[in-house]
Amino acid sequence: MNVDSIQNGYVIDHIRVGKAMEIYHALDLGKLDCSVAILVNVPSSRMGRKDIIKIDKLINLNFDVLGYIDPNLTVNTITNNNVSKRRMVMPKELKNVITCANPRCITSIEQELPQVFKLTDPVKHTYRCIYCEVEAPKIDYTAIKH
Repeated sequence: MNVDSIQNGYVIDHIRVGKAMEIYHALDLGKLDCSVAILVNVPSSRMGRKDIIKIDKLINLNFDVLGYIDPNLTVNTITNNNVSKRRMVMPKELKNVITCANPRCITSIEQELPQVFKLTDPVKHTYRCIYCEVEAPKIDYTAIKH
């Protein structure tokens, strides 16, 4: 398999197998006017198997979304063939990334309020709404705002 090299863009690497399509949809990569390559189930000495996404353009990536979906992935930013690597971590706060599922939450009534979730348990990957303290749904790209 041959995928062209990137001179300016991103390689999202070390994605847990099966998470590449979640990232693709969560970041709306289908709306880009550039090449996007998705490689799934790629052999990896470190992980056994992994997914990879290559984006052939520098765009505004939402690192909070990436850290929320898969905090162990890496993002290689390529600018004029120079590579800088960034390892994702779980964001301590998610702002306007997911929405609160509690129909009684103030964010359901006051829709101009930002949707803010705090990381309350990094081991269990648990986020809670700062307004009503309801636990965020487990990772589901359909709940992620575009």
